[in-house]
Amino acid sequence: MQAVPQLLEHLRRECSKVIVGQQEFRDQCLVTLFCRGHALLEGVPGVAKTLLVKTLSRILGLEFQRVQCTSDLMPSDIIGTNVLNIATSSFNFHKGPVFTDFLLVDEINRMPPRTQAALLECMEEYQVTIDGMRYQLPGSFSVFATQNPVEFEGTYPLPEAQLDRFLLKIRVPYPAAGDEVEILANVQNGFEAREIERMGLSPLPPGLLAQAQHEVQAVRVEPALFNYIVQIARRTRDWPSLSLGASPRAAISMMVSARAMAAIDGRDYIIPDDVKGAAAPVLRHRLVLKPEADLEGLTADLIIADVLRAVEVPK
Repeated sequence: MQAVPQLLEHLRRECSKVIVGQQEFRDQCLVTLFCRGHALLEGVPGVAKTLLVKTLSRILGLEFQRVQCTSDLMPSDIIGTNVLNIATSSFNFHKGPVFTDFLLVDEINRMPPRTQAALLECMEEYQVTIDGMRYQLPGSFSVFATQNPVEFEGTYPLPEAQLDRFLLKIRVPYPAAGDEVEILANVQNGFEAREIERMGLSPLPPGLLAQAQHEVQAVRVEPALFNYIVQIARRTRDWPSLSLGASPRAAISMMVSARAMAAIDGRDYIIPDDVKGAAAPVLRHRLVLKPEADLEGLTADLIIADVLRAVEVPK
């Protein structure tokens, strides 16, 4: 492990110039990038979801695009379209914002179902198909989508097929009291979130992120932990409070996320605690509770904790 510690030190130092606190949120975004996945960010407005994603893209030197979702957003608005060139009597393809490294989809649940479906191919196949022609997306393409957990007027719930494409669902909490005091002091001293280019952020050395991703892929997973991960996924499928459990893709996501968490912790092998740490962000958006479980006040996180207690931990 050489690139991962170097990347973490650089990123934490530079992020602290813009973001106060939110260490768990930042580290889970890193897990998403190390695994070349996508993340669904859920939190109330004003807790720095968009700011952290913009800061990460600037530090990592990745191209950044943003889509602000509305109820009338069309698929062509995000993937692009063919436009007639009158001078040549031919069609030219105009790329949409998905042709980038870092795509922020703000308030994704305000996007209509037809446009949500247009993201499925992008997120899974890393390509776009328009008029029978396939266009490849960058290999570092990653979607960070935000949604508001308290406002549902004018929203369209994401279908299970699309939720399953997200590696993690990251809950973004309110900052601690001390962090909020520091935020106010920073603003009083001239900090402006809309002008982060003035913060003097140092970009990551070229190639360091790719090297870190390669090191994460090389993290060892013992055979006993394969069985542990599978048992967790399988227990959700017959859990009495759930109508839909974890898919095989969810089990894969748990393993790759646990590898990234081990690397962030400075290890080249995973332990059961890495799997437990990955379980909630990997599974919470993939499980569907029965109506009676909702009425009883159960949540996906509570059920995941019960499942983890019910599955024997390998020695």
